[in-house]
Amino acid sequence: QVQLVESGGGLVQPGGSLRLSCAASRSIFSIYAMGWYRQAPGKQRELVARIIRGGSINYADSVKGRFTISRDNAKNTVYLQMNSLKPEDTAVYYCNAEGLRATPRDHETDYWGQGTQVTVSS
Repeated sequence: QVQLVESGGGLVQPGGSLRLSCAASRSIFSIYAMGWYRQAPGKQRELVARIIRGGSINYADSVKGRFTISRDNAKNTVYLQMNSLKPEDTAVYYCNAEGLRATPRDHETDYWGQGTQVTVSS
């Protein structure tokens, strides 16, 4: 069984920065894509940023130019650098691994982290 372990959330003032990290709990054979989603109270979960194995990246329009996603394939880790944070960025942020195969014999499976709270407030 694979777990995605997230860290880096917290409370920050508007305009501040945070860096989220998400690492797989064990060695992984392959992952198609890793990304970050968020869910604010009363709203649906939405994509924030996603990076595919070949390097293709997509961002939500609301975070373009402020957030940067990166991936360390050797460590099976994905990062989200969040700059110029706004109160509307407040949400629980979830890490996602899409098409993960822990061993060559496994089928591709999607995994989610437990979520980390990001609060932007003065």
